Amino acid sequence: MALLLLPLLSLLLPWGWGQALVPPSELKQMSAAGSKYIDTEVENAINGVKQMKTLMDKTSKDHQAILHTLEETKRKKEEAVQLAREKEQQLAAKQEVCNETMLALWEECKPCLKHTCMRFYSRTCHSGSGLVGRQLEEFLNHSSPFSIWVNGERIDSLLERDQQQERQFEDLEERFGLLEDGVDDIFQDSTQVYGRMYPFFRAPFGGFREAFRPPVQHVRFPLRSERLSRELHPFFQHPHHGFHRLFQPLLEMTQRMLEEAQGGWEHPLGGFASESRNYSDDRMVCREIRRNSAGCLRMRDECEKCREILSVDCWQTDPAQSQLREQLEDALRLAERFTHRYDELMRAFQAEMLNTTSLLDQLNRQFGWVSRLANLTQGTDGFLQVTTVLSKAPNLEDPSAPPDTQVTVQLFDSEPLSLTVPGDISWEDPRFMEMVAEQALRHYKQNAIE
Repeated sequence: MALLLLPLLSLLLPWGWGQALVPPSELKQMSAAGSKYIDTEVENAINGVKQMKTLMDKTSKDHQAILHTLEETKRKKEEAVQLAREKEQQLAAKQEVCNETMLALWEECKPCLKHTCMRFYSRTCHSGSGLVGRQLEEFLNHSSPFSIWVNGERIDSLLERDQQQERQFEDLEERFGLLEDGVDDIFQDSTQVYGRMYPFFRAPFGGFREAFRPPVQHVRFPLRSERLSRELHPFFQHPHHGFHRLFQPLLEMTQRMLEEAQGGWEHPLGGFASESRNYSDDRMVCREIRRNSAGCLRMRDECEKCREILSVDCWQTDPAQSQLREQLEDALRLAERFTHRYDELMRAFQAEMLNTTSLLDQLNRQFGWVSRLANLTQGTDGFLQVTTVLSKAPNLEDPSAPPDTQVTVQLFDSEPLSLTVPGDISWEDPRFMEMVAEQALRHYKQNAIE
C-alpha cells in the first residue's frame, strides 16, 4: 500500500524546493533502471557471501585437523605425566632408605623456606600475606622432604597447566562455534534472497541451494560460566558483526599463560633470586603461591639445608633409586615438552583465527548486508522506487551553473531517502540512475553495518 502511495508524493511536495522535472509516468522507468543496478549488486553480494562460506568451510577443515593434532599431543602429555607419577610413587616407596637423613635436614629446611617465601611474598605481592602464611604453614607440616628431593612441584605445575589448557581449549571451541554459526546464518539468509530472485534455479535444474550448502557437522560446547556468557552476549545480539573480536580477548590471556608457564619451566629448581627476577616473573610467582603453596618449594635454593636435601645420595645403598630418578626426570621433561607443543598449537590456531576473522569481517562489511533482505518481499517494480525528481533552486553564487537535482527514493524496506545528483548530469543520462542507486545502496550498507 505504501509503495502505491509513493508516486503521489511528487504532487504534494512544496514547489519552493524547485521544479518537478519528471512526470509520474516516467518514474516507473527510472525505478526499473535503478532496480537493475541494485539487482546486479545484490547478486554480487550473494557471490561475496559464498566466498565467506567457502573460507569458513576451509577453516572448519583446518580446525578438524588441528583438533586431531591437539588430541594426540594431549594424549602423549597425559601418558608422560602418568608415567612421572608412577615413578614418583615408586621412589616414595623407597624413601625410607634415606628417611632419617632427609627428615633431619627437612626440619631445618622448613623454617628457612617459610621465611624466604613469606619475605618475598610480603615485599612483592603486597596482599593476603596472613592467609598465604597460614596456608604455607599447613602445607609444610603435611609435606615431606621427598617433595623437594624429587622436584614434586613440577608435576603439580604440569597438572595445573593442564587444567588451564583445558579451559582455554573449551573457550576457543565455544568461540569457534559462534563464528561458524554466525557465518552460516549470513549464508542461509543470502540463499533465501537468491531463491526469491531466481526461483527457477532449483534442483534438479540448478541445484543452487544444494551445491551452495555443503553438509557440515558441528560439535558445540555449552557455555561454561556466567563470565563467558556475559562476555559473548553482545555477539549473540548481533552475530553478523565483529567476528574478529570473538578471538581478540584470547590473545592476551594466552600470552599471560605462556609467560607464567615459561617462567616455571625455565626455572624448575628455583631461579627466583633477586638478580634473576623481573616484574613478569614476580607476578607469576605471586599468583602461583596464592593458588598453591607448593610454589614456595621453588625457592629451596635460597636455603642451605634445603639444598643439602637435593644432594642426598640415596642410591649408594639402593642403586635402583638412581634409575627411577632418571626415569622420573625423563618423564617430566617429556611431559613439559608436550605441554609446550600443545601451547604452540593453540597459539598457532588462535593466530590463524585472528587472520581468518579479519578477512571474514572485511567480506562481511562488503557483502553481508544482503542477508538482511532475507525477510523482504520484493515488489513487482523492483527493489528501488523513485518517488520524486526535483530541480533544486539555482546556486546564487554561480547562477550560470545548472542546478543540482534532488531525487527521493525508497530502497528495499528503508525509509524514503533524498539524494543529490550534480546538475550537469541529466536525468535522461544512464549515469543518473546508476549514481542514484549507488548512493542509495551505500547509505543502506552503512546502516546495515551499524
